[in-house]
Amino acid sequence: LGLFFTMPNVVLLNKSLMPLTTWDMKPAFLLTNHQQEKQRKIHLKLTILEKLSSSTAVYIDMQKLQARMFVGDGQQQEFERCTLAIEGMTCASCVANIERNLMNIDGINKVLVSLIAGKADVTYDATVILPSQIVNFVEDMGFACKLMEEGTATKRKLELMIVGMTCTSCVHRIETNVKNLRGVVGAEVTLTNSSGVFIYEANHCTPRSIMKCIEDLGYSCSLLSKENRSAALSHNHDISRWKKSFLISLLFGLPVMAVMVYYHWILHTMDKPENQWHVIPGLSFDNLLLFLLCTPIQFLGGRYFYVKSYKAFKHCTANMDVLIVLATTISYIYSVIVLIAAVLLKWSISPMTFFDVPPMLLMFISLGRWLESIAKAKTSEVLSKLMTLQAKDATIVQIGKNNEILSEASIDLELVQIGDTLKVVPGAKIPVDGKVIFGSSSADESYITGEPLPVTKAPGSTVIGGSVNLNGNLIIEATHAIHDSTLAQIVKLVEEAQTSKAPIQHLADKIASYFVPGVILIATLTWIIWLIIGFVDVDIIRNSFGGHCMFLEPVHQNHSVHSSDVHADRIQNLELIFKFAFDCAITVLAIACPCSLGLATPTAVMVGTGVGAKNGILIKGGEPLELAHKITTIIFDKTGTITQGKPKLTKICLFVNEIDISLHYLLAIIGTAESNSEHPIAEAITAHVKQFLKTERFGVCKLFQTSPGHGVRCIVSDVQMMMQESEKLAEKGDMSFLNDVEVVNYNFGLPPYSYNEQILVNTDDHSKKENSNREWEVLIGNRKWLDKHGMQITNEVDGVMSSEEQMGRIAVLVALNGKVVGVFSVADCVKAESALAVYSLQKMGLKTILLTGDNCRTAAATAKQVGISVVFAEVLPNHKKIKVEQLQKRNEVVAMVGDGINDSPALAAADVGIAIAAGADVAIESASIVLIKNNLLDVVAAIDLSQKTTRRIRINFLFASIYNLLSIPVAAGAFRTIGFGLQPWMAAAAMALSSVSVVTSSLMLKLYKKPTVESLTTADFVNHIARLRSAHYGSIEVHRGLEEFKPRKKRSPSASIQSKILSIIRSVDQNNASHTCEPTLQQGLLSSDSMDDDIQI
Repeated sequence: LGLFFTMPNVVLLNKSLMPLTTWDMKPAFLLTNHQQEKQRKIHLKLTILEKLSSSTAVYIDMQKLQARMFVGDGQQQEFERCTLAIEGMTCASCVANIERNLMNIDGINKVLVSLIAGKADVTYDATVILPSQIVNFVEDMGFACKLMEEGTATKRKLELMIVGMTCTSCVHRIETNVKNLRGVVGAEVTLTNSSGVFIYEANHCTPRSIMKCIEDLGYSCSLLSKENRSAALSHNHDISRWKKSFLISLLFGLPVMAVMVYYHWILHTMDKPENQWHVIPGLSFDNLLLFLLCTPIQFLGGRYFYVKSYKAFKHCTANMDVLIVLATTISYIYSVIVLIAAVLLKWSISPMTFFDVPPMLLMFISLGRWLESIAKAKTSEVLSKLMTLQAKDATIVQIGKNNEILSEASIDLELVQIGDTLKVVPGAKIPVDGKVIFGSSSADESYITGEPLPVTKAPGSTVIGGSVNLNGNLIIEATHAIHDSTLAQIVKLVEEAQTSKAPIQHLADKIASYFVPGVILIATLTWIIWLIIGFVDVDIIRNSFGGHCMFLEPVHQNHSVHSSDVHADRIQNLELIFKFAFDCAITVLAIACPCSLGLATPTAVMVGTGVGAKNGILIKGGEPLELAHKITTIIFDKTGTITQGKPKLTKICLFVNEIDISLHYLLAIIGTAESNSEHPIAEAITAHVKQFLKTERFGVCKLFQTSPGHGVRCIVSDVQMMMQESEKLAEKGDMSFLNDVEVVNYNFGLPPYSYNEQILVNTDDHSKKENSNREWEVLIGNRKWLDKHGMQITNEVDGVMSSEEQMGRIAVLVALNGKVVGVFSVADCVKAESALAVYSLQKMGLKTILLTGDNCRTAAATAKQVGISVVFAEVLPNHKKIKVEQLQKRNEVVAMVGDGINDSPALAAADVGIAIAAGADVAIESASIVLIKNNLLDVVAAIDLSQKTTRRIRINFLFASIYNLLSIPVAAGAFRTIGFGLQPWMAAAAMALSSVSVVTSSLMLKLYKKPTVESLTTADFVNHIARLRSAHYGSIEVHRGLEEFKPRKKRSPSASIQSKILSIIRSVDQNNASHTCEPTLQQGLLSSDSMDDDIQI
């Protein structure tokens, strides 16, 4: 044993190889780490292998040794991940076999096998084991296996066909030059097949840069064609194999059935031995035919089962194939032995055999697995469809100064880089995510987002790779590479979801691991028990066997067949006992089905997650799918979740006669002034003016000045050109460009009257003439800003502002030439579906909570609009997670719905995190359910789908459990005494159909229909909305920050009166102080937004 000391965090040696000595030894390492000590010990256990010559030096690979050391405290070697495609798995015991054996291999950290997807995700230490070795281990277990993917999330593999290499120097030249590229991790070029495999970091290198490097060296190269990743999901190989197996079994099985029908049912040779046709003494013609038909299928048709069973026994495991092999082999060997004995002893009658069992058993099992493979393919067809949505290539173009196309070329999709300019013709698939530069069209995104209607695309619009361009040419700029596109992320999420296991699946796997040995034990006990019963009282078996026995009566009563031979009587009774015992034991082996238990959960999860993906709901695995139906409390973030996420002009209150200035002119003036500001309120007003006036141009603005948190001041002129386009559209009657913004005109001395903007399209000729060449001094801001410039705010204007602010809106004063002309209200509007989504969740029995960093007043106003009665306002971003944990401590199963970066800790902490895909990527990563569309009704759909899927899993489990609990006792002969029993071939048919029925049950989830606005909008909901808008709606419980729920105490009448008096006093004080103590625009709503993911000011 050699002992070496090194200082911590110091590389052992700079050289990659360290010569030890010329010892006759070869080292193997055993590493230990003591973090408390200043020195680290590396124990090298030197194992003598063989005598080496004195000139031979022994080396230790220090690179691998250092990779396996602890570099720093708690810092370990990073694991890599590979994905394997595995064929031949039939049940949960196969899954458990692979997982258990791989986990026993040194260097493998984690294994997750998916039965339905036919693949395994393996996390491993690349310094200890290679993916190719893992593949060999799986194949050694009896499963066909090949490598699909390998490497970390940032590492990518590029396979190229290289033309022009002539010798090994070419190989060395290419490898050396490519390795010198930044980001290239490895390069391996093979001369014999003219190919190269390159590993690179996607953050620092691209496939095109590698190909350019090779082409610059004088070689030509192209991408190697890859197998379709959806092949494993299609189960085509399994379908083809089991179809062939069934047809071969049918070729032998049908004649077996014909022999049985003719000899056993028509001639009754089992009841009437005299009807047997003897070839030689002891061998009847029907037994000879059955032997000739059974032997080929036993050794040829059953070869697959024998190989799988041998490899299972080799690894000390047992699966469904072991049960099949035991049933068929015992039947065949028993039949051959008794037949040979009858021939050698020259019996006058041919014995009863089980030659009919192997062909019939294999025929029904092959049929069942064929149908099961077809059904499995149906469960994963959504994912297969998603994989086929990707385009095969892209057309890259070069744009000139005048936006003309100078050149275009078709390239493989793998070679598209961020920033490439691509052309998409009508009817073609959009290659990657991008932004439209030129052109207009519409795109079909239905299979990606679930949106049934085409989505309009114009310059500036985003496009999704895999969607179909319906009409019009588009020139787009690639914003994502193929591996990072929306479609790639969706496929990855769905793949991981369908590979992961629901909690209930772990129970099924555990049962399956004990199931097969348990069935073998039951079959053995069944055989022993019936042997004992038969030797005690053979009449019980004779009566139980019914018409399936050749000797229903004692042989000595049959005077035509050896009536005086007592010895023959005993032999025939012994044959009867063994025949009956074997019959029951084989039936137990044939009928037991761990497959139905193993398929109950993964098939339902695969169909459920696939249906969710088709409807724009990405559920990350079986655990959130199963957990979502247990939610008791659902928390909503406000901005971007309940609301649109950006401020919008909602109301205009006018205090000027329309004859003096029309709404057109007023909006043109205000838009010109606000176009110079980057404040979110200014941007909201400017956006509305652009849409209302249908223009991108503004008037002249000079002497512009701004005061943060207060307002703006400027001089505006030349706005008449802004209104030309909107007037043309108004004359044609086209008012589709108008927003439905409420306009209230407060004429002095007259009651206010309301209308929308569509009534005010036509401008007044008088105002045109009067105002066309005027300059306007514009003031826009809060009370303090106008008061600072000497503006008088009337009680009426102040009352309107206060009313708007009480509704959670931002009220902005507008003054022209020293006169207040209006109040513009800006708010982050509630989404149209928010109230319906909240109401639907409450009807499902869930508690709803609004959690936001906004101020209490705005939060309460938003909650009232959607019907949420519990609000936590002014919650800091880092406190959202704490609030989720507080609710969990009260035994609540919490779901968090959000979309921002600040929501990520809360999304991760919640039992079920639901993220809006329109939000940040980090939110998607931390959530367990992702909504592709920014629609809150999908939250209702996700929980509803979870309930339906969980119910289907329970139905599957119930059926599989009842089947096995009832079928095994029946097969064991528990009910034979009352005339009810099964033959082995019947058991095989029942077993095959049980698996098919479970998969078919899961496929029923494909009929799921997502709740729609129409289906959820009931009369009760309409009445609910009416109550929300009434002044008599119940109180809203508002909490500030991390304030906990407080139990409401019953107040005495005197306390109630006292609180009312105090309330009146406070209201009087607030009215008196409204001008001196008003909040600025940065206070209240806006100041709290700076702490939250809400509107940032």
